Amino acid sequence: MSPEFRPDAEWLEPDGLGGFASGTVSGIRSRRYHALLLAARTPPTGRVALVSGLEASVEIEGQVFALSSQRYLPDVVHPDGAWRLVSFTPDPWPQWMYRLDDGSFVDFELLVPQGIAAVALAWRRRGVANPAKLLVRPLLSVRDAHSLQHENPDFQFDAVVERDRVVWQPDPLLPAVVARSNGVYQHSPDWYRQFQYTEEEARGLDHVEDLGAPGVFHFDFTRGEALLVFATPGSLAEKDADLALRIAGWRAGERRRRAALGSSLARAADAYLVKRGGGRTILAGYPWFTDWGRDTFIALRGLCLATGRLADASAILGEWAGTVSEGMVPNRFTDNGDAPEFNSVDASLWFVIAVDAYLAACSRAGQPPPADEGARLANAVNQILEGYASGTRHGIHMSSDALLACGEPGVQLTWMDACVDGRVITPRIGKPVEVQALWIHALHAGANFSARWGRIEARARETFPVRFWDDALGYLRDVVDVDHVAGAVDDSLRPNQIFALGGLAMTLIDPERCRRALEVIEARLWTPMGLRTLDPAHPDYHGRYEGDVAERDAAYHQGTVWPWLTGAFVEAWLRAHDADPGAASEAHERFVAPLLAHLDQAGIGHVSEIADGDAPHTPRGAPFQAWSVAELLRLETEVLAGRAKNVMEGVRE
Repeated sequence: MSPEFRPDAEWLEPDGLGGFASGTVSGIRSRRYHALLLAARTPPTGRVALVSGLEASVEIEGQVFALSSQRYLPDVVHPDGAWRLVSFTPDPWPQWMYRLDDGSFVDFELLVPQGIAAVALAWRRRGVANPAKLLVRPLLSVRDAHSLQHENPDFQFDAVVERDRVVWQPDPLLPAVVARSNGVYQHSPDWYRQFQYTEEEARGLDHVEDLGAPGVFHFDFTRGEALLVFATPGSLAEKDADLALRIAGWRAGERRRRAALGSSLARAADAYLVKRGGGRTILAGYPWFTDWGRDTFIALRGLCLATGRLADASAILGEWAGTVSEGMVPNRFTDNGDAPEFNSVDASLWFVIAVDAYLAACSRAGQPPPADEGARLANAVNQILEGYASGTRHGIHMSSDALLACGEPGVQLTWMDACVDGRVITPRIGKPVEVQALWIHALHAGANFSARWGRIEARARETFPVRFWDDALGYLRDVVDVDHVAGAVDDSLRPNQIFALGGLAMTLIDPERCRRALEVIEARLWTPMGLRTLDPAHPDYHGRYEGDVAERDAAYHQGTVWPWLTGAFVEAWLRAHDADPGAASEAHERFVAPLLAHLDQAGIGHVSEIADGDAPHTPRGAPFQAWSVAELLRLETEVLAGRAKNVMEGVRE
């Protein structure tokens, strides 16, 4: 087994359309989402898993050596291909090396070209020149990405074969699978039964699947590299073009494109920027998230602005600016094309902050946006602030103290949005602390377009510390006017207050109080994976994110660690230690280095969605999460780098 990475660590190859290929280092699929060809029918949604995996083996002088392994019920791994794996590298795309029993080696690589629902596979044998054949049997799922396939008589195995091209369409309502190869296809349909997906099992979900195996591709290694492409119809234009030349072009183009992205974190960031309509959007994470408003606008600062991708930021903000309804942008677009959901109080405020950050980045770069774009963004900002000030859905309205009230029973509005069987776990109805920080910052941004917002901002800033600071506790209350009851407070220690302590552009309380609060937060909430969502001393604290859906959702924001919060926490911590010239290097060592060490532990090159609150803080949730990557990237390239630059300039002066 390859020693460089954990065998269950996961790799990701996105196509820029919402589809992707993914799997584990060992090749043993552990999720329903592990697939070679998983495509978005209506980018970036409507995703379907088409080719979930394959069986590969090499035949030499009558002996067969497996290059793949599968896990079947009851926890049986077969065949033994994973034990022949001697190395794996994810760069510039996933590549494996296997050692065969005769001393020869087989190199296998997998490449997903950008903007095409396709995957290219290639095998090369080296070390021994005697004849050898490669046998590859595709395992087809052809189903919604979130479901599972089971043996059934309606699954159509028929194959249409034309020269180097094979087409299967097991379900007439779903896309066909197009294969091209430089081998020979032999049709021999069968079912492979009872694959066991351990990650799904651990999440309390259905975890057993059957897959259709329509036939086998035969390749002669003495003729050179074995090539196989899977794609959706229409993805392989010019079907008569030479396959080897096409793959060579993909390799050259992707090598240039990926190298131009820069650092490994910048390359990871690129995975989340995808097509939506005629514009762009950000997928919240892989493998199951679509584009969420809140996640998009938080992540945009790191994925786009910190990497200088102003055109992408413009396209994303422009796409979302057209979605404003009653002063709100959607919280998310569903994967099946249903109406967007407007159940977030903070997504719209994060949009305003993202617009403000984008315009500032354009100014710094000397690239002001076109007048029509600026007017469209300003209009969207004003619609949001007007809607919130006068009142909109779900009880969102500005109260007499200029702060923002929100919430109604049964609706989860803040980012702590878990809901179990209709019961909101953290309702936070009233005036949540981070919502006030976002509201005040949004008003500050809106003042660039209308003096009215500046006047409201001044009132809200005056009110905020009076309502939220608890001197006895030494930190900010999490919610005031709980359930819209004047004076009722929730003083649970949560990380939400970091956005008022300097985690955004302004601090909303005095420096001494900021330092006191941050000391408490660091002592009781900080872990090497980020901040816990609840004080471990609280009776509702959950230290492990485990079990079925209800058990996991009950823990989601009740102690579970969220790495994305590291960005705001470190930014606030640096502001609190502004006088210390060594603060940037100390912050990097204490808070950022542990997350960098995590990059190869779960989703290779990426940062996980969440982690357990209790040690050893096992990564959980989606292994590839946009705002987790974005905030780490923003810290590395902007916050810490900017702090170090300022210190050096001060020394020179």
